[in-house]
Amino acid sequence: MVYIGTHGDRGAHRADVILPGAAFTEKSGIFVNTEGRVQMANRAGFPPGEAREDWAIIRALSDILGKKLPYDSLAALRQAIFKAAPHLMRLDQIEAGNAADIKALAGRGGNPEKAPFVASVEDFYLTNPIARASAVMAECSRLASGKMLTAAE
Repeated sequence: MVYIGTHGDRGAHRADVILPGAAFTEKSGIFVNTEGRVQMANRAGFPPGEAREDWAIIRALSDILGKKLPYDSLAALRQAIFKAAPHLMRLDQIEAGNAADIKALAGRGGNPEKAPFVASVEDFYLTNPIARASAVMAECSRLASGKMLTAAE
């Protein structure tokens, strides 16, 4: 098992190889927010030590494994992504839905559950390795859950 990450979080103890990745603040990225708007985030600083951006780690690993991926830079990777998913080029825009796609999904059938929707995240303060490694976020989590420690604890 290979672990690529920043804080040796869940699963790292089972890994055969641990590769130090950059935190989200240390790499640029493209993401789609909950309303479907494509956004770009720029890195705020460089990763420490031997840490690298995830794409660079995977690209180097592909070369070692004899299955070299066809990009050598973030720009080349983005071009490949944009070719496969052109809508990701349209930053800060919401892609219009397609009625035919909805109809195709509906045609697949299925049995929707009757249970009410519930939040899939139980503790928004501890959703990622960086937050889980933070004493401040742990305190926020305790405050939100009503499990604040007393002076005797």
